[in-house]
This record gives sequence, C-alpha cells and structure tokens, in this order.
Amino acid sequence: MTIRLQNYVDGSFVDSTSTETLNVVNPADETVVAVSPVSTADEVAAAVRVAERAAVTWGRTTPSVRQAALLKLADAVEEHADEIVAAQVRNTGQIATLVKSEEVMVGADQIRFFAGAARLLEGRAAGEYMEGFTSYVRREPIGVVGQVTPWNYPFMMAVWKIAPALAAGNTIVLKPSDTTPESTLVLARLTKDILPDGVFNVVLGNGGTGADLVGNPALGLVAITGSVRAGIAVATAAAKDVRRAHLELGGKAPAVVFGDADITKAAEGIAQAAFFNGGQDCTAATRAIVHDSVYDTFVEALVAQAEQLRPGAPDDEDAFYGALNNVNHFTAVLGKIDALGAHTTIATGGKRIGDKGFYVEPTVITGVRQDDPIVQEETFGPIITVQSFSTEDEAITLANDVDYALAASVWTTGHGTATRATARIDSGCVWVNCHIPLVAEMPHGGFKHSGYGKDLSIYGLEDYTRVKHVMSAHD
Repeated sequence: MTIRLQNYVDGSFVDSTSTETLNVVNPADETVVAVSPVSTADEVAAAVRVAERAAVTWGRTTPSVRQAALLKLADAVEEHADEIVAAQVRNTGQIATLVKSEEVMVGADQIRFFAGAARLLEGRAAGEYMEGFTSYVRREPIGVVGQVTPWNYPFMMAVWKIAPALAAGNTIVLKPSDTTPESTLVLARLTKDILPDGVFNVVLGNGGTGADLVGNPALGLVAITGSVRAGIAVATAAAKDVRRAHLELGGKAPAVVFGDADITKAAEGIAQAAFFNGGQDCTAATRAIVHDSVYDTFVEALVAQAEQLRPGAPDDEDAFYGALNNVNHFTAVLGKIDALGAHTTIATGGKRIGDKGFYVEPTVITGVRQDDPIVQEETFGPIITVQSFSTEDEAITLANDVDYALAASVWTTGHGTATRATARIDSGCVWVNCHIPLVAEMPHGGFKHSGYGKDLSIYGLEDYTRVKHVMSAHD
C-alpha cells in the first residue's frame, strides 16, 4: 500500500486539500513508495500564521528552556534512528548504514551542539560610550523563518536548518525536497511533546510551494540549501520585502595535489571525497588539479581507487554509495558524460550500471580544459576531472577559476605550501591532506555563487538572530 503523506502544522499531521500530488520514487528500484501533496498557497500561508502565533511565546523562552528541548530532541533522534533511516533510504537510495552513522547519529550530535550554543550568545560589553549613557547589545530571535532543504542529505540538512533556528528562539516553516520528504516528517513527529505546537511546521510540495513559502512577507529570514538557480529565486523573493536570506548553494571543489604530496594518501582521500554519496555533495572533490611531475602517477592511483568503490542497494553494506536521487538528475549526469569533448578521456567509469535503479559508475575524466562545462558546472554525480599544473600560481588560478567557492583541499607535505595555498584559494573551507570532514563547531558556507551565510558553528546560530542596540540615559 502506497503511503499518503501529510503536512505537519501546529503540532499535528493534517491532510492537504490540494488535488495535485507527486509520486515519491525509490531511486534504487524505481518503485513509487509514497504520494505527496502539493500544498496550496493558502495552506502555506496558514502554516506561517501558526508559526507567527507560536513565535510570541517561543521567542521569549530562556536559552536553558530551548537547550532542554533540543537535548530531548537529540535523544529522540537517536532512539528512532532506524525509523529515520528506513524512511530516508526509501526516498534516496542511499546506503542505510552510512545514513545511520554519517547523517542521523551525526545529526543528533549537531542538535546537541546547538543546544549548548543557545546559552552562549554574546554581544559586545555594556559600557558608557557617550557621557551620561550606557549602551548594550541584545541578540534576539528573528521571528518566523522559512526554510527549504535539498534531497542529497535530507535529514542532516533539516537538522542544519532547524537546530540553530530553534536554539535562537525562532519558529519555523520548512519545505523539504519533493523527492525526499519522509525523514523530515519523522523528525517532525519526534518534535511532538518536545516543542510547543506551532514552533516547527512542515509543508510538502514542489518548487511552487517553496516559492509560496519564501515569498510570504511574514518571514523574517528565508534559508535554503539548494541549487544556484533556486538560491537566486529565494534571494530575489526576500529582497522584494527587504528580508534576509541565507543561501547554501552549489560547489565545484578543487583538490590541489602538489608534487611533494603523498600520492597514495591523496588518491585514496580524493577518490572517497569525489564518490561519497554518489558525488551528490556540494563539497565533493570534483576537480583534481595535479602537479605535472606526479600527474601520471596520481591518475593511475586515482583510477585504481575509483575501481574499488562501487555503488549498491541500500542494504549492501559493502557498497560505497547508492543510486542517484531521481530520474531527471540521473539523466542529466549521464548527459554531461555524453557531451564530453573529443579531447577528453574517460579513464574509468562513465556508464550506467544495470537497467533498474539510477546507478552510475565512479568516473574519472582526463584531458579536460578549464572552459569545459564538465569543469565549470556543478555535476553532482560520481565524476571527477583531472588537470595538470606546473607552478603554484597556475594551480591557484585553476582552482579559483569557476563560479563556485564553497570548499577545496590542498595536498602537500610542505607547511609553507599549505599555508600559502589555503590563504589564496577562494573557498569557504579549505582542507589540508583531507577532504570532506565537517564538525559542528566549525562553519560551513561559501562565497561567490556558493552563497552566503553559515551553517553549523556559532556563526550559524548568529545568522538566526538580529542585533539590537539599547541605550539608557543615566538621568
């Protein structure tokens, strides 16, 4: 029996009145696993009104109250981890063990981080900056926040959005991706009896539903993790009412391998960073930029690593990644491979696996040019290109010469080389001799077309606050 999904509004699951629906498809076997409503504009507006009412009291709670609620939520996530995993892999085709260890359990830890951070918001010291007056700074919740989350890590991206917003005292209306809504709905159910009704609300639908949400003038902030196109639409809608936007968008991360690098370690780390989650990661290593003295050795090692990493079904614990998320994305990724110029070489991979499910081989492409679409455009699939360089300046130029600036890595045994390169590479995060680890205590977010604002860390929490100056006269 196909599951019929419901919105979560004011502490309850409610049926949508919409006659328009979407099929949620399991990308591992292409079966329909759920039917989702496309919520009406009126339903979205009603959810925002509910959040507005809840904001009056939730925004006045003490940090300790919000901390206690988030700690309870983290415990609930861990207790229901298997249920969250099952709901998610039905929608994503990801490897179940990886979803549990790398997304759900990590998500619980990230909720706990923001539970603690709720009690550490700081302002500048109070003082007399003008004779006869005392000034101090208040950090306050923004109010109602509209959030849109993607399909590549549905549960974790929901956590990244809701945890800092709740910790800061905001209420939320969230729209998950139309292809991966189920784990977010489990999370919503877990908030019952932990959060007051109306503090966290979920509306289901498509891009039009998202537009209805982010265009609502009652929102103080709109936040999205998604494509550049979607981010521009969100920022445009927010700008019309002079509202704030928080954009975590795409990436095209370079991995710069210098001649003194440990090539075996670099090839292994970069391959894993390229193909983890099928490359459906905005921080994935997508462009290896390699010194010409070690280029051939590195390519050989990278190909060997790629050929050891294979996709598989969600219950295949030996597989490294699962299916690509949906048929449109799957077709687009294969189309980018088919469109490669004659000057390129597919060193390994490049094909669909099987005839059921959206599986693509780990793919390494050499011979690319800097202006090739496969180098310049986000692919979001299990594909990495390899280029060579002869000088450090050339390496930095190649690394920075794309529209994205989210993440990068530098591979070298030279401290000076690492110090110079990390300073010059234009990315929100630069790893040294590793690529892709993230921790709750450090910020995640990029520059240029990768967006603005930070997820995770105290910077992420501060993004969900507003700053008020209060000045009192002494007499």
